[in-house]
Amino acid sequence: MSDGAALAGPDGALRCPWALSTEDYVSYHDEEWGRPVHGDDALFERISLEAFQSGLSWITILRRREGFRAAFSGFRIEKVAAFTDEDRERLLVDEGIIRNRAKIDATLANARVLADWAEGELDELIWSHAPDPAGRPAPKTLGDVPAVTPESTALSKTLKKRGLRFVGPTTAYALMQACGLVDDHLEACVARGAGA
Repeated sequence: MSDGAALAGPDGALRCPWALSTEDYVSYHDEEWGRPVHGDDALFERISLEAFQSGLSWITILRRREGFRAAFSGFRIEKVAAFTDEDRERLLVDEGIIRNRAKIDATLANARVLADWAEGELDELIWSHAPDPAGRPAPKTLGDVPAVTPESTALSKTLKKRGLRFVGPTTAYALMQACGLVDDHLEACVARGAGA
């Protein structure tokens, strides 16, 4: 049983233990998770997918990501903001995504809010909450990785105040981890520092 420390993957390299349960996770961990993501549409996609993941395992979302992208017009804010009631009904029966009414409604509402923001405003707002990496020691085990931080709580409050939904502090922290605002790869992990 792992104590939450980095484990050897199929190639012998040490990785965060969560990354080793499926091949999908290994590639997501090595190539995407913790690497900086910029651009309003790209960040809207991550906010949306993190919201859909709430209460589910990430692998469930990861394996449906292409379905989500197809259903939500590539998460282009302007396009999703223009979705109609017919689009909403289409999404509610789309087997390629998670058919959760509240999460679908939140995604559409968030797109409508973000469509009124200036270009680059979402990117700037999210990245303004990135903590100073010098103040964050590299986690040695999964037990050293928080679920919520003061920065994620502040980001959540700011996004909610600006009208976004399904952006609680835990979801905000998962977003920060996935989009490279923090590097929570374990100290011994092969991917630690890859996004720097």
